[in-house]
Amino acid sequence: MGIVGTRYGVLEALRERLKAGLPAFGTCAGAIVLARTILESDQPRIGILDIVVNRNAYGRQKDSFEALIRVPKLGDPPLRGVFIRAPIIEAVGKGVEVLAELDGKPVLVQQGRILASTFHPELTDDTRIHEYFLRLCG
Repeated sequence: MGIVGTRYGVLEALRERLKAGLPAFGTCAGAIVLARTILESDQPRIGILDIVVNRNAYGRQKDSFEALIRVPKLGDPPLRGVFIRAPIIEAVGKGVEVLAELDGKPVLVQQGRILASTFHPELTDDTRIHEYFLRLCG
């Protein structure tokens, strides 16, 4: 995504739009592309979300898993998180709110109108995260 996005000017265009207030929701690889820092990688990125990510940190495709995730802002019941070669958010900047964690690591974060998850909420029937994002869009 980063290479193609750079080649066609998409990353720079998105970066400028996001700086101007465009809402965004990055899931899994989208969170990586939004991240300011990607550990041990110089891949092209938008770099506007003040997080440090570690790509594929949970393992390979065969290590994919599901877990219940509590998101206090969304209430009960917990969400079912689908983690597929997922990154781990290792650190967040001061302006980033951690909305949910798994094993002490952030898995859902928000910085202004930018939302990012290390799991795939679109692979479940639970629409609460998407509804929350739509409210951010105003």
